[in-house]
Order: sequence, then C-alpha cells, then structure tokens
Amino acid sequence: MSESNQPQNPDPKTPEPKVRAAGGTEYSWCRAVPDGTGITVLSLLLSNEPDISFLEAVLSRLQVSHPILRSRIHFDASCNTFYFVTPCNPHAKLQLFDLQSTSHILQSFSGDSHIDPHHILLEHELNRNSWSRNDDDNGGGDQADRDVFFVSLYTISETRWVLVFRLHTSACDRAAAVGLLRELLEIVGGGRTKTEEEIEKGNEEKQLGIEDLIPSGKANKSIWVRGVDLLGYSLNSFRLANLNFIDADSPRRSEVVRLKMNQDDTDRLVAGCKSRGIKLCGALVAAGLIAARSTKPFPDHQREKYAVVTLTDCRSILEPALGSNNFGFYHSAILNSHDVTARDDVWELANRCYTSFSAAKNNNKHFTDMNDLNFLMCKAIDNPGLTPSSSMRTAFISIFEDPVIDESSKMHKEIGLVDYVGCSSVHGIGPTIAIFDTIRDGCLDCAFVYPAPLHSREQMLELIESMRRILADGSINLQSDN
Repeated sequence: MSESNQPQNPDPKTPEPKVRAAGGTEYSWCRAVPDGTGITVLSLLLSNEPDISFLEAVLSRLQVSHPILRSRIHFDASCNTFYFVTPCNPHAKLQLFDLQSTSHILQSFSGDSHIDPHHILLEHELNRNSWSRNDDDNGGGDQADRDVFFVSLYTISETRWVLVFRLHTSACDRAAAVGLLRELLEIVGGGRTKTEEEIEKGNEEKQLGIEDLIPSGKANKSIWVRGVDLLGYSLNSFRLANLNFIDADSPRRSEVVRLKMNQDDTDRLVAGCKSRGIKLCGALVAAGLIAARSTKPFPDHQREKYAVVTLTDCRSILEPALGSNNFGFYHSAILNSHDVTARDDVWELANRCYTSFSAAKNNNKHFTDMNDLNFLMCKAIDNPGLTPSSSMRTAFISIFEDPVIDESSKMHKEIGLVDYVGCSSVHGIGPTIAIFDTIRDGCLDCAFVYPAPLHSREQMLELIESMRRILADGSINLQSDN
C-alpha cells in the first residue's frame, strides 16, 4: 500500500489495525459490489421486541469473534488494489428505524400491494449500497474506507420487528451467513457469553483469501490450457440463451420471489434426487432450464444453450481446513452449459446437470478455473457491451451445491423468530436468477433473486410457478413408476 494511501492511526495509543491485500476472488467482489452485485442480506422477522442494549452488545461480541466483521475495505488507486483494514476493537452500530420511518419506507414501495412488509424491507436492504461509488454514508468517493458490516432494526408494528444484517460478500458468503444466524441465536437465545480465551482466539483469528488455502497442486494449469479455457468461455458466452429482457436500459435493482413447497412434495423431490444419486441442485436447475426454454416461441424440439454456475463451499477441502465459523468468502464456482428443449424430461436433465458439475469438481475445475472466472467477471464489469444487450448477465442460473438445512428450535421461539431470508443482490454483474435454497422444517423454501426491471416480478412469478409444477409433477411420476 502506498504511503499516501496508508490508513492512518488517529490515536498513537491505539494498536495499529491489521492490513492485508484482498485475494483474487475477494478483489472480484470488491469490483462487483459497487455496481450492485454481492450485497449479502440476512433478514429476520421477529415477534418479540429486541432489547437494544443487549443486541448492541451481541454485535460487539460477533465482531470480536470474527475480525473480518469489523474490517473496512480500503482501495489504493496507486496499485489498483483493495485492502482489508481490521482495527483491534469492535465498532458495530445498530441503525434504528422507528414505526414512522419504517412506514415511510414501506409507503415508498411502488410494487404489488400484496407483498408483505418483511419482503419489502428485504428488497430495500438488498439495494442499500453502502459501497456504491455515489454513496456518501461512509465518506463518499472511491478512496473512502468502507465497513463490511451493517445492522438495521425496523419497527413494522407493535408486534413485529425486522432485524437486518447487511454485509459485503467478500467478507461473508452463504455458509458464513448461516453461521452468523446460528451464532446469533446461540448468544441471544441461550444467553451465552464469551470466555476470555475465546475473545483472545477471536482477536488472533487469521483471515486469508481462498487462493492462499488451496491444496498444493490443485490449482495448477499451464499457460496454454488457461488461454484455451479463457477463449472457450468467451466464445461460448455468445451462444448462451436467456429469458427475454423486459427493460435493459433503466437503472436496476435486485428483487426477490420465493418458491415454497409443502413437506410431502419436498419429501418426494428429495427422494427422487436420492434415488438417482444426485443432489437437489441438479433438480432445481433442470426445472429452471425447462421452464425458461418453455417461455420461448420456438418449436418444442429446438435446443437452446443455457449457462449454469454452481457454487461449492470449499472450507472442508482447504489447507488448513476451515469450519463454518470462519467468516469470509470461501466458495468457488463451476460454470457449465446445457442444451435444452421444451420436451426434456426433468430427471434426465437433472442427472445431466449434476453429472457435469460433479465431473468438473472431481477434475478440480473449482480450483483450476478460479482465476479464469474472476478475470472474465472483471472484464465484463469493465465492458458491459460484451454481454447480451449490455445486461451484464453471465449465466442463466446460479445455485449452491448443497441447500441449507434448518429446523425450528427453542431458540427460535425465545427470540420470536417468525421468518428469515438470506440472499445476495445480483443487479450488477451476474446471473439472471440466483437461487438460495433452504429446507426448513422439512419444506423447500427458495429465495430467487433477479435484476429488475431487466426482468419483471410477473415474469419471475410465472417462471417459478412453472418450476414448482415441473418438480411436483416429476416427483409424482417418479413415485408412480416405482
């Protein structure tokens, strides 16, 4: 970091903050978030009024346990590098919105009247970009240091509150967000306190980019092969299909629709995946691809090529291995493309999608192609015209290899947890649909995040209803065949 841009310590008695350069994947997220992709939100709907002073103490504990949560992102223009600057002490602040200010936000929402307040506030937070180049909350300008962690509490009524954690994705992937929720429930519901040893361990926790933890030899690729792969990815992108764009010119925001299935349908779907030796992600992708292809006015037998990005949590296979309590971004992506017709059988396509992903993962593509995909992502950010209609769409669907499995517990009841949603924004660069799937109390609950008005809510609701029908019918047919 150049001397002129080195963060200064205002108090000589205060220990110097720890500084490290962002890794390659983190750098890509630091480039993507200012334009609207990579704002991670965990939104909790509560029926019990939170104790503000206790909640603020909990936030401080979380920042002590996970230094990345108290970090700021610093950009050094002289070397075009982002840095994580981590002070020694927590500084979490809770932004409070009383009933009047919350009502003002809800009234400003111009969407469908049937959308509930929790959903409106979720979308509101997905589009609160504290890292935007035009944002002044943190000082404004590209050179300003930006916090990675923000917390807001909204009052919907005398019996309902919404607590929202908003994080920079480079500091918190989905596994970390799940860990954050579970640790919050543990502290608040159980009243657990940190020991001195745990506090000291938290202060010493090392933060490294995923590239520094890849097992030796797993990411090796010759320059020739890397060049061929980059060319292949680039040329293939021009052949990829997508949903029809509604409005490719207006400013964009992220919106959310949810796909829910009852327990019987979920059980049949999971059993169908298990019987074929595939994971749920394969079935969800297949249903999405068939539903998208069915919207096109082409003969049913005509093929279209769609891209799928599957994200896998690498923590358990890194060196050293990490646990879910290690916050940061430790997922990697595998990009596959599939030719789809409107006549495809959902289970045959699901098997094809999952087999392609699994084979690529077995060949270490999640490590060997990491730099390639990060490079292409940054190139698309710099040159939107390389994507169809300058939409910045790089794939049709992104999905996680494994769903989040969650069961209601005593701690849920103690804090009055009515509902929660965790997802990330996609209205900058990214997929048309990002699927955040959870099996909650035995029922499938997926948050679909998409860029609007590039796509409309009505368009997405029709798509996910088609997906739900394809999955339900396919599971019933599979059961009858057995």
